[in-house]
Amino acid sequence: MSTVNIPRIVVAAPASGTGKTTVATGLMAALSARGLAVSPHKVGPDYIDPGYHSLAAGRPGRNLDAWMCGPQRIAPLFLHGAAGADVAVVEGVMGLFDGASGQGELASTAHVAKLLKAPVVLVVDASSQSRSVAALVHGFASWDPEVRLAGVILNRVASDRHELLLREALEEGSGVPVLGSVRRSAAVATPSRHLGLIPAVERSAEAVRAVRDMGGLIAASVDLDAVLALARTAPALPDAAWDPAAEVTPVAGRRPRIALAAGAAFSFSYAENAELLAAAGAEVLPFDPLHATELPAGTAGLVIGGGFPEMYVAELSANTALREAIRALAAGGAPVAAECAGLLYLGQELDGRPMCGVLDTDARMTERLTLGYREAVALHDSPLAPAGTRVRGHEFHRTVCEPGAGKEPAWGWRTPAGPRTEGFAAGNVHASYLHLHWAGAPQLAEHFVAAAAGGVS
Repeated sequence: MSTVNIPRIVVAAPASGTGKTTVATGLMAALSARGLAVSPHKVGPDYIDPGYHSLAAGRPGRNLDAWMCGPQRIAPLFLHGAAGADVAVVEGVMGLFDGASGQGELASTAHVAKLLKAPVVLVVDASSQSRSVAALVHGFASWDPEVRLAGVILNRVASDRHELLLREALEEGSGVPVLGSVRRSAAVATPSRHLGLIPAVERSAEAVRAVRDMGGLIAASVDLDAVLALARTAPALPDAAWDPAAEVTPVAGRRPRIALAAGAAFSFSYAENAELLAAAGAEVLPFDPLHATELPAGTAGLVIGGGFPEMYVAELSANTALREAIRALAAGGAPVAAECAGLLYLGQELDGRPMCGVLDTDARMTERLTLGYREAVALHDSPLAPAGTRVRGHEFHRTVCEPGAGKEPAWGWRTPAGPRTEGFAAGNVHASYLHLHWAGAPQLAEHFVAAAAGGVS
């Protein structure tokens, strides 16, 4: 097997909240500004960071989740996403060694770095410390000898004097080179929302300015030549790039047209899902439910992913024509698959405002965050999966649906409190809070396209 060599680094941190998103996004923007083709990646299931990455790099931000997709697919998915790039920047998740709960290193940033054979750059929040930073970096560098912690970027540094103390301590106590020192800068902070950062797609011009400012800050604070030199030390990967066409069998005959909800209210989607739909024989047609008054002509199936419909509930509710079109499509028997935000949109009401009325459930916002990985089994046949199909996905929401499951629930999984059923698998409709990365279960795309083509009842 031939090897592929793409220069790459993993940007990690000791914990969340250190500024690694600002540093990683800034690196992508700064390297892109040099004329390099930068491939952006994010460890874990998060949808929001890749939106900023896409703005910074000018190409889709892609997720690398070893729990949902399997460790064996991480390098192939990376190579698929990074094809043609001069350098790849991979932003980590949480702390460097924090993996899926109860699974050791599985799906951690360290795990993905090892699978990619990539050097790690540690972003350290240096505020309120000096010499202690060396002990912290030494500990992270020595914890797992298979993880190559090859550089440090100091963040939230107070002054030149503070930087000097930090550099001296690290030179003496860790041996890990300092690649940059970033001063405190509230001007480029990315604002938070109830699920984390605000999606870039919602902020348009403001998001572009924020990414530009991140790039300028990092270009002025980090030795980009040293970062590139470090990225080029990554060895060639022996894996073949992931190929959606090799994962599914396309339907015979005419390509069914599948409408894919997009735009500000439904921006949570993994690029590979649409690629698998296309490879399975579909013509994928994105549309924006905030603005479209009808579904794309000839729609034979509908996929509605996640996002923040609760932030646009008035606009979505006011778009009566599209709501009626979606209800008619579902009533006519076309397959419909919805995740999280899509589930809310298909219900009767969201926070008291009318939605599509496809499902007999009402949704409302709460203060409680539901999140975590789920290993689920399909309890009933649906256009997305036959009964018995096992998948791995994740939940991340602050809404509740009442009821939370139909007479024919979509999924079942075990919790510490016992078995749980969730979602709706009512005939031709599959709707659930569970987010799925179809690269980990490509048969979902094949099954759905077959349903749209009339091959699945």
